[in-house]
Amino acid sequence: MYRIWYSTESFADLIVDNTVLKNRNFAKSKLYESDANNPKRFHAMPDHIRKILYLDAPDLIVEQNNEPIFSMEISTEAGTGHNAFQRFARIAASVENGVPAFYIYPEGVIIRRQNAAPRWDMINPVIFKALESVMSIYDIPALLFYFPTYLQDGQGDVREFPNPLDKKAKNSVNLHSKGLRYEKNLKYLGCPSAETAEMRKMFDILNEVVTTMEQKGLHNGRKSLLRNLLLRERRNFMQEEFTRKANGQNLSGMSPISATVKLPTEYLLNYLSTHESPNYSIGELLRRRKHTIFYKVNAKFRGDPYPGALSALDYLLCREGKTFEERRNNLVLVFGNLQTQAEGENLAISDTNGSTIAIFFSAVQNSEKHNLLSKNYEDLESAEIPRYFMQARYGSTYSKVKHIRIYSYFADAILFPDGSLWRDG
Repeated sequence: MYRIWYSTESFADLIVDNTVLKNRNFAKSKLYESDANNPKRFHAMPDHIRKILYLDAPDLIVEQNNEPIFSMEISTEAGTGHNAFQRFARIAASVENGVPAFYIYPEGVIIRRQNAAPRWDMINPVIFKALESVMSIYDIPALLFYFPTYLQDGQGDVREFPNPLDKKAKNSVNLHSKGLRYEKNLKYLGCPSAETAEMRKMFDILNEVVTTMEQKGLHNGRKSLLRNLLLRERRNFMQEEFTRKANGQNLSGMSPISATVKLPTEYLLNYLSTHESPNYSIGELLRRRKHTIFYKVNAKFRGDPYPGALSALDYLLCREGKTFEERRNNLVLVFGNLQTQAEGENLAISDTNGSTIAIFFSAVQNSEKHNLLSKNYEDLESAEIPRYFMQARYGSTYSKVKHIRIYSYFADAILFPDGSLWRDG
């Protein structure tokens, strides 16, 4: 028995109708993102699904006999800069739980900016490096497929780079769809065109996942997927896409890595030393790593696209094992303008965009309105009792907003101009 958990039913129908799932016994169920977004329904989600949702919710999860066998994420955004990483934490959460993840993202999108002609904005190739890093650590597929576009004005899928395409963007008859190729069948409203070669390749690989799990079982099936020829070919394609699109550019100069600086950990420890006292000193976790990666977000504290970029930087620059404890480098998120002080190996953080730790605390405090644990039994309505029981087990894990969950999960420390948070273990 298969169950298709979906955020958008039309996308679930597209996947089912174009894969072997249409010939299987299946049911569809609505996927609820979190206790913060869906307090009346999220607690009813099965525990094996909630385990994938501790950071963020994908667009689709397919399970077989109560075991997730793959998840999917789809975006139609332009993938320049940090944007391609906006959904990365969802992919990481899936793969960290041994569940293959598939990401549908446009190779390019037509963007119209004020006082400028329309142009194609192309995907940031570093996303391929980030996905490769996840696969290398977990040996679980994390594959990207291009959302179909009209980069060649409807003549087929594309294999060329932006400059010659800007004229085509200006004159494209598909300007209204930002150059994206959508399904014409209204049953699949808003979905990528299933007839394109790229989507057909994706459907073939999804079929391989389903049949492999059926034939080999969950444990052996997961272990064997990256040896599958079709999946190996896709992985190779992604590596080639990075090389082709990077076009010789140094990785360190590409976003979001270009927004980081690597320093000896003494800089971090000296900066945090003002919080130490005779009764407290910074714990061993930060001290045992020689270097620290500082991700500099010189913007007012907020969510997207920074949570996904932070999670990608973990795999690109820090992670060597399957948990955050197995990092070679500390990963620190900085909101504000970061400057280094060579004398004394210290840091200075100034505020130019209204970054303040109070905004972080406010977001956490606002999440507490979803917390039932301070109530007495007689204060609970019947419908709240199973939700209370869930919170008694998981605390506020699912009740906090997404970016607070992701920042708290991935960052070893978060620095603001007026305050800091850090891990001791």
